[in-house]
Amino acid sequence: MTVALEATGLGRRFGKRWALQDCTFELPAGSIAGLVGPNGAGKTTLLHIAVGLLEQTNGSISILGEHPGSERVLSRVGFVAQDTPLYKYFSVDDMISFGEHMNSSFDITFVHERMSRLEIPLDQSAGSLSGGQRAQVGLALALAKRPEILLLDEPLASLDPLARREFLKTLMEGVADTGVTVVLSCVRSHDGARAWAVPPHRRHERHPKEPQAAHRTARARRHDLGCRTGLA
Repeated sequence: MTVALEATGLGRRFGKRWALQDCTFELPAGSIAGLVGPNGAGKTTLLHIAVGLLEQTNGSISILGEHPGSERVLSRVGFVAQDTPLYKYFSVDDMISFGEHMNSSFDITFVHERMSRLEIPLDQSAGSLSGGQRAQVGLALALAKRPEILLLDEPLASLDPLARREFLKTLMEGVADTGVTVVLSCVRSHDGARAWAVPPHRRHERHPKEPQAAHRTARARRHDLGCRTGLA
């Protein structure tokens, strides 16, 4: 089994407060994982460590077999941060050009097709897009990078039900096309459940607030992350 993301005894402390503690897990390549928990549960902290934006206080973590943030792995990882931050004065086309400039494997045809299908004007400024449109642009840019693993930090939080459905549809199409490993954090478990429209062997839900929960059914699997968080 190839492991896409792995942590052992991972912890991060801010001052005297532990945001994440004793986190141990393995995520197989090709999986879709839902990281579910309330605000403050450590989801963003875990994802930021995984992409190299934060250093852990203790423990170890590897992504695609490499240290997070290393040059050998950056081009293979896609990340959409919370609230989908885009350069608000850039047009959508500017954002696409920037993505192409920064990533040698960037699939510009893919992202143009997505924008056309979603009827998002290329000349519109990112700052004037709706929340749903920003989320779609951020997702398209991340998928156009052709990453091996894609990490999404609460991409559904500010979206209305229709925008959520459209976002998850786009995500699942990207997964079907590329087989990318996905980690998607969300506050509500039913948001993650909507993403399970994939073959059963590729579904994983990881819930940091349920240290004892570990159910397995024929249609989906939930696995304990083995983490203690700031709210535990």
